Amino acid sequence: MQNFSMSGCKDGDTICNIRVYEQEVIVVPILLIASFLVTLVFILLLRYCPEKVDRVRSRSLKTKSRRVLQGIDAPPELNVLEHENIDLDVHGSYSTFNPPNSFITKTLTRPGISPELPPSPPPEPYKPSFTPIVQPRELPRQRLPESFNLVTPLQGTFSLHSETSVSLYRARMENRNVVLRVLSDSADATQRHSFLGFASFLAQLGPHPFIPELLGVVSLRAPLVTVVEEMENRDLLSFLWRCREERVDPPSEMTERRIFTMAKQVASALEFLHGKDLIHGNIRARSVLVSREYTAKLWGLFGVHTRKNKGLTQKDDPSMKKWQAPELLVRKPATPSSDVWSFGILLYEMVTLGEAPFAEIPVNELLQFHQRGKSLKKPPNCSNALHALIKVCCQWKDQERPPLAEVSRKLSAGEKSASDKIIKTPKVVNVEEYLQEAGYGESNSYTVF
Repeated sequence: MQNFSMSGCKDGDTICNIRVYEQEVIVVPILLIASFLVTLVFILLLRYCPEKVDRVRSRSLKTKSRRVLQGIDAPPELNVLEHENIDLDVHGSYSTFNPPNSFITKTLTRPGISPELPPSPPPEPYKPSFTPIVQPRELPRQRLPESFNLVTPLQGTFSLHSETSVSLYRARMENRNVVLRVLSDSADATQRHSFLGFASFLAQLGPHPFIPELLGVVSLRAPLVTVVEEMENRDLLSFLWRCREERVDPPSEMTERRIFTMAKQVASALEFLHGKDLIHGNIRARSVLVSREYTAKLWGLFGVHTRKNKGLTQKDDPSMKKWQAPELLVRKPATPSSDVWSFGILLYEMVTLGEAPFAEIPVNELLQFHQRGKSLKKPPNCSNALHALIKVCCQWKDQERPPLAEVSRKLSAGEKSASDKIIKTPKVVNVEEYLQEAGYGESNSYTVF
């Protein structure tokens, strides 16, 4: 009777009792079982598929935290990328060739750092002067000297500063002579980065008939090696000095016609660089290499790579002062016409068989010498056409210097009528005297115009 009075059901009426106690008898047990099953499934996912759980969790968090604003509902001051993060993969090892990205046109920001938008209109997107072509070919070499044939040390003409991190070797590879630039095993991370970055720059620069060919790199293990074609007659300055000697093997001879030919080859390579918005900045005889067949190829490209790579800074080279245009002596930016000035000094070196330019002028008086409108004296073996070209390249005002295309036309015209007489000079070069006349190591102090 008590049960009947409380629930309104007769004794033994099971259906009535279930209806009365539906929540306690059916709903609660079902919810408990469902919760148990969901927890069990989540535990199994967490155990066997953790990636999926993280993905679902991050998606749910983004949905809760991000305001969904579309069209005109979004306020203009909202930066839609404010909380977006871009992961950066940093490789600290050099076990795999991973050249520094010197040609990135997209700005990356580290997590947690928000870019500030300038109030002024956004600048035009930067367009790279040239598109990377290929990375250096990885050579299947391991260590020196077992991997290359006939490896012998290669010494320079004279040493101006000791670069202990890089050694030069002459070797044979694939039935041709090559030069190996070998980085010391003790080089630090910055030196490895720079070494491989320069190799990457040469590969991306692309081939040119008058730039030494990059044949490949060894970057998978130490020592790191860059392999370049060998230029048998070495640098142009040492070749010019050998032209002064009577008995050399192989014979070295320079004629006016050869000067025009080799200068035209250098001008072609320099024009190639300028076409890619690259300034050489180091045009002189030491930066030109000569092959066995007397082909001139432009080298000294590490400074070009340094200026192109915004992460590196180029140190001022005091030994370059006597080849530099006046605007560079007062630390103004280099331009293509600055290279044209240095090209005129290169012509002077060639016709004098390697004399130092402005030999009688100390470096600290060089700018005043240029300001007075004075120029290089005409060498005894120099024709009027060649001397006129030297003078026009070394004009005080950079806008009065001819473009390289015009210089190349003048060289082609001069080559046709040039003399084949061998240029000789009785004086053998004294290296110490040359270094002093060329201004190596002199201190300089210039004031701006």
